[in-house]
Amino acid sequence: MLSGTVNGTGMLRIRVGRPASESVIARIVSMVEQASATKARQQLFIEKVEQRYSLGVVVATLLVFAVPYLALGDSFEDALLRAITFMIVASPCAVVLSTMPPLLATIANAGRHGVLVKSATVVEDLGRTTMVAFDKTGTLTEGAPEVVEVFPADDVLALAAAVELFSEHPLGRAIVHAATERNLTIPDATDVVAMPGRGVTGRVDDHIVTIERGDAPSDSVGTVVTVRHDHQRVGTITLVDRIRPDAATTVRALAAATGQQTHLLTGDNEPAARHVAAQTGIDTVHAALLPEHKTHIVADLEASGQRVLLVGDGVNDAPALAHATVGIAMGRHGSDLALDTADAIVVRDELAAIPHLVGLSRRARRLVVANLTIAATFITVLVTWDLIHTLPLPLAVAGHEGSTVIVALNGLRLLRARAWSP
Repeated sequence: MLSGTVNGTGMLRIRVGRPASESVIARIVSMVEQASATKARQQLFIEKVEQRYSLGVVVATLLVFAVPYLALGDSFEDALLRAITFMIVASPCAVVLSTMPPLLATIANAGRHGVLVKSATVVEDLGRTTMVAFDKTGTLTEGAPEVVEVFPADDVLALAAAVELFSEHPLGRAIVHAATERNLTIPDATDVVAMPGRGVTGRVDDHIVTIERGDAPSDSVGTVVTVRHDHQRVGTITLVDRIRPDAATTVRALAAATGQQTHLLTGDNEPAARHVAAQTGIDTVHAALLPEHKTHIVADLEASGQRVLLVGDGVNDAPALAHATVGIAMGRHGSDLALDTADAIVVRDELAAIPHLVGLSRRARRLVVANLTIAATFITVLVTWDLIHTLPLPLAVAGHEGSTVIVALNGLRLLRARAWSP
């Protein structure tokens, strides 16, 4: 029985053998929460810096008033006017607007092109990406595999369909679809347990049936799953998933943007993984991975100084998506946990949108730097003028407001449709 099932009539008796905290999903959610907490601390650091700057401006304003009035003999009106002028030109309005308009414009532009970016911090992280890694099934491939071979007979397919009947995994759905198309009688299964990254097991007619990934022949380009009956291998099912038409161009564009090797992280077997890598131009292949293995690889890459952008779609990808600098999920067939964990979602499953998003984020980062330079220049010139000579209050207001308008309009340039092009 799956969670969320409704018992319409009759009695349903359930015995829970383990606490919910020990389930596979609970452990994955725990890893996601730990990774998310790390990102939150970085955001708190930025907020502390902004608070200290504002406090510094207030203290400096008091000094600009007190020193001339008490120590240099300036009149009260002159000292107060100088202090008011200083507070106006030193206030961080332009600095604050230097960052948010480019980032928010990037989010809005990405949304118009089918990409949901969850926060402005994600845009900043996207602009700093140095390496890209991909999941295979449902990411580089269409996520709709087809059964191309059943060995030795269709009885094996019927057994597999029995335990995969309610599966959310693309391979499980493909097996059930193939059995239905062939008009096979699918027996009832009980005690079905999913093993993320491994397969699924259950009972059919009081016999244990297990579906797990198998070893593919060296010349095979598909995914091979092994069917076991009471732990004895009784057959295999070979499935092939089509590569997305835009996968190769996306990989090339991201490799060119980062200047680093691209990585493939998949739970599939080595031959199938290398076939997809060869077709898409991916440099490094990591095959036969469990969810924790993907997480460790991403963590190792980031420990080496890389900022990893990971693209995935399944429950198995969720911990790695959380640990990556930026996690992007495919929205159309992505699991709920992956969509919740990811920093951005490609709603229409268009891989080609990712290089555009990275390019736009890098432009936003450059505009943020340019805006900060403009704001800092205005503040430095006006503050120096006010401290050395007498800066007229109207000119101070015009300079302050003018710099704010300039940085805002500069950031909003990213709202233009042509800004989406890399």
